[in-house]
Amino acid sequence: MKLSIVIVNYNVKHFLEQCLHSVEKATKNIEAEVFVVDNNSVDGSIGMLIHKFLRVKLIANKRNLGFSIANNQAIRQSTGQYVLLLNPDTVVEEDSFEKIIAFMDAHPEAGALGVKMIDGRGIFLPESKRGLPTPWVAFYKMFGLSTLFKKSKKFGKYHLSYLSNDEIHEIDVLAGAFMFMRKEALDVSGLLDEDYFMYGEDIDLSYRITKSGYKNYYFPDTTIIHYKGESTKKGSLNYVRMFYNAMIIFARKHFSKQYVGFFSVFIHLAIYFRALIAATHRLFKKMWLPALDFICIWLGFLILLPYWENFRYEPDYYPDSLIMFIVPAYILSWLVALYYSGGYDRPVSLLKILRGLASGTVFILVIYSLLPNSMRFSRAIILMGALMATFIIFSERVLLHFAGGNKFRLGTRKPKRVAIIGLKKESKRVRDMLKKTGIPTNLVGYISPKRKPRSERYLGSIYQVREIIRINHIEELIFCAEDISSQMVIQTMMLLSDFNIEYKIAPPASVSIIGSNSIETAGDLYVVNVNAITREKNRRNKRLFDVVFAVGLLIFSFISVWFVKNKGGFFKNIFKVISKKYSWVGYHPVNTELYLGLPIVQKGILTTTDALDIDNPETEVTERLNVLYARDYKVVKDIEIVFKSFAKLGQQ
Repeated sequence: MKLSIVIVNYNVKHFLEQCLHSVEKATKNIEAEVFVVDNNSVDGSIGMLIHKFLRVKLIANKRNLGFSIANNQAIRQSTGQYVLLLNPDTVVEEDSFEKIIAFMDAHPEAGALGVKMIDGRGIFLPESKRGLPTPWVAFYKMFGLSTLFKKSKKFGKYHLSYLSNDEIHEIDVLAGAFMFMRKEALDVSGLLDEDYFMYGEDIDLSYRITKSGYKNYYFPDTTIIHYKGESTKKGSLNYVRMFYNAMIIFARKHFSKQYVGFFSVFIHLAIYFRALIAATHRLFKKMWLPALDFICIWLGFLILLPYWENFRYEPDYYPDSLIMFIVPAYILSWLVALYYSGGYDRPVSLLKILRGLASGTVFILVIYSLLPNSMRFSRAIILMGALMATFIIFSERVLLHFAGGNKFRLGTRKPKRVAIIGLKKESKRVRDMLKKTGIPTNLVGYISPKRKPRSERYLGSIYQVREIIRINHIEELIFCAEDISSQMVIQTMMLLSDFNIEYKIAPPASVSIIGSNSIETAGDLYVVNVNAITREKNRRNKRLFDVVFAVGLLIFSFISVWFVKNKGGFFKNIFKVISKKYSWVGYHPVNTELYLGLPIVQKGILTTTDALDIDNPETEVTERLNVLYARDYKVVKDIEIVFKSFAKLGQQ
């Protein structure tokens, strides 16, 4: 066996499918075996593999064992002269494996090799080539010096940014997304270190290969797409903690003791520093607009109250507690209602804002009527405040509309201008898929993958793509993988990297169209029969129902507990839902090895079958109910199931 390919998958079914299609093309002329190690995915990955990729050697773990252990499971079973560790969120060129095998065969000193990687927008990924993260190299990276001085041999060592991206180089560290290794080098250096759960294991193994007397190479004569960020979210605090803790493990294993203490302290400081920056950035990104609304409305009350006092009563008629405590409570009520009405969604909808402020005002008036007289200051203040808040927020959104570009555009979402690159049959299938997704798109036309199109239905050839995009103002290209090679897709993306274009790939015979906007995004996915439960509005409403119902049960538990069978479990479940560990309603468990998968939702106290008076429903019934629940989800479904199964709210 010449080549063994190992792919570790965790809940990225659609990307895995696309990856395997590209691998099938790339191994057409090579004696190869493909392992997929699934770390207990719940998105239907195993079902997809069983139905579509019969030649894949599947290892299905019953829990998430981490990246290192999962890879080692397959490596131990592999029989290839070479072993490739490949991420599932990648696309390889048709001749990628032939080129790198030829290079490794010609360079017996080469122990491992990495290739040029681009992201989902065709931008070069700097981690394609890396240096060893010594304490000072890590310092330059963590505090931005490597970014500021990319061409410096001193500061640019982390990503070896002073080396050309288009020339073969000897390097220190390979990226775990694509690690092509000589099996005999692995026999000498050992497999991946299982102390690493995720991150750092690629650095560790790369270093041990060089310590074993072999060389690592950066090989840019072939390029892959790496939808970086699909398996993990780089901006998360968990990523920061796991990544830098992996660097501490590496330092303890391979640096001298005098370095380790310094490096450990330094890394911990870096973790807190980066975590603080990441948390602050996310908080600001999410909260700056609500905070602006809050401040502007509160300042408006500072003007409104004295004016109303002078007009209706006398100066200083209202106590200071009104402006300090009661008014902020009013504003928070409006803003929470605004959020749940979709008032902070994009594009901006003035109708949703008005609906949110109106429902918030009703809520305030209801609570106001229940308060003692000493806390009832004036209904007029509430109503005038609501009108003022409406005027302020409307004014803010209009200003942002003209100053903030497309991000704060008023009105409905403008459909993207899309072009499909493919032949007649496949491009028609993709066009029909787009229609079935329900996602609004403006299909401008088709682009032929041939140099000379034979039909007037095409805007032109892929070899004229720059001009086609410029003239037709194309915003998104969809490649039909059935008709165009991965190599041509990658070359086109790199050719257009200076355009602000989004890309997607439609794998053959698939119900998904896959892409990723940037290194920071989790990717865009068009799927036939878009599931209503994945929509932001429905997820928000589902969570709102969970919390409100749980709090209501808790407040009136002296009554509700008598209608539940398991009273101890009832109270435990209330707090499980409030803490977001569970939802009141979730899917009925199914056999994931045969199941093609649904959008991931939280595990439910109740399931889609609990409203039925059936102890053990058949598999076909449960799958059908799960599909209907996900596809046609509305919060009334949860309400219906909960009240029909009220006695089961304590079940564990």
